[in-house]
Amino acid sequence: MESRIMIIDDEANILQALRRLLNAAPCAYGKFSFDLYVETYVSAKGALEHARNHPFDMFISDYRMPEMDGVSLLKQIRETQPDAVYLILSGYADLNGLMRAINEVGIGRFISKPWNDYELVSTIAQTLSSRALMQENRQLANLMRRDCGDITPQAYEESLLESIEPGITKVNWGPDGSVLLEVEETTAPLPPPHH
Repeated sequence: MESRIMIIDDEANILQALRRLLNAAPCAYGKFSFDLYVETYVSAKGALEHARNHPFDMFISDYRMPEMDGVSLLKQIRETQPDAVYLILSGYADLNGLMRAINEVGIGRFISKPWNDYELVSTIAQTLSSRALMQENRQLANLMRRDCGDITPQAYEESLLESIEPGITKVNWGPDGSVLLEVEETTAPLPPPHH
């Protein structure tokens, strides 16, 4: 599936290296494989303006930039693109920045500069896969609501089980709380016991 990624960094050489890597390396995780379409911006303000009018699946931003920091940028982008996923790229070990990114934008990972190519592509693939699974789950939940109305998920599961194996959800309880199994009667007589 095609995934649109915007990368924002004030260093053009970083953007060129990332674009080259993401255009060359296969990006796959689990059952998902992604064809990456990458757009890059050296200007945080330019990136923000473009993001207001064009949908993306993922945003990767440098943490320290002259116009605004990456967390502030991604927080503003998130207002218009809440279903996208977000990563921060940083050459600084900044714990306060990490906590702010997690709390304000919902970023789960920092990518350090310099990065390891394999780890970077793997992180992107895992993050996009998580996003795809969340979208699939949301679609299934919407279908279930549409098809089943007010039925509870448990009742829906029981009806599915019954359609596959009639009687499977019916349990006969004994007076002591044990489960009573129904034994089918056979027409052939039982053999006599051995002495």
